[in-house]
Amino acid sequence: MELTGGGLLEVRITSADVGKRVSVRYVTDSAAPGGRFTDAVGVLTSWNSGVVVITRKSGETVRIAETSLVAGKVVPPAPARRRGPSATFPELARATARAWQPVESEPLGEWTLRAAAGFTRRANSALPLGDPGLPVPDALARVREWYAARELPAYIQTATGAEGTQELLSAALDRHGWRREVSAEVRIAALAPIGDLDSDISAVRLSRTLDDAWLRRYQRFGEPNPAVRPVLGSGPSVWFASVAGTGEVPAAIGRCVVDGRWAGFMAVEVDPALRRQGLATTVMTALARQALDEGASAAWLQVEADNDGARALYDRMGFAVHHHYHHYRWAEA
Repeated sequence: MELTGGGLLEVRITSADVGKRVSVRYVTDSAAPGGRFTDAVGVLTSWNSGVVVITRKSGETVRIAETSLVAGKVVPPAPARRRGPSATFPELARATARAWQPVESEPLGEWTLRAAAGFTRRANSALPLGDPGLPVPDALARVREWYAARELPAYIQTATGAEGTQELLSAALDRHGWRREVSAEVRIAALAPIGDLDSDISAVRLSRTLDDAWLRRYQRFGEPNPAVRPVLGSGPSVWFASVAGTGEVPAAIGRCVVDGRWAGFMAVEVDPALRRQGLATTVMTALARQALDEGASAAWLQVEADNDGARALYDRMGFAVHHHYHHYRWAEA
């Protein structure tokens, strides 16, 4: 039933609008005198048993009692970004996946099950880009079985915040007992301005080979794992950058995968004692120039939502958020 509020405000959404982007206003505590109004914008992912659920672009869910709604309407998709390259979610999702490939994979309809001996969630999670060919509960059961057979935790990677992303699947995962562990931003930018930065790259060494020195600086390299080198070495055109330090460990490193028009930047790390000296910018500039030489024109990277220092750096370099991605883990009983 369509609800209407008093005065000029109307709730013009119903349960039939699940899956659409909406804007609502509601009272934060309708039981308290003088309850305060607040707003929520996102995808309407559920309307059941008197509770409205909206998923914001960040992946955060907002649960609202329908009796608290005072206004609501369907709104168009978020306006296109005004800077940087254009990109659809499927194109970018596939490019990022090609840059970080698992050791083992298997299709589940249009989903891909990925494993790499537990080395990173990205290489050990199901990538659901389309129809799994099964009802969602059955597909989720298959995912759990596949990872259990490999003695790995079951993860599914989803995305929110852009046209064609997976808010409804994220909500379904939450309902079926999966819990979101980590969220990150996928950012994009024009590549040429990064290559044009005024940075002395003479100390940067570029190599096709992943060597032991590079790995000593890489923060994820701890216990021996046979999947580390195959995953890091995967991709259409892979480059490793390093800046020598005072000992055997480089002062800074980075990785770039060139894939058609895209250049993906990963594993940009600097000795903590040498941060804020421009080394990260230097490494990325050198990699960007190499990618430009190979014909790339657009850049992407991923940064965890709580990494404020890296996010500030990427803001200055012109990277803007395209969408957010999340890893959901099966919460075993």
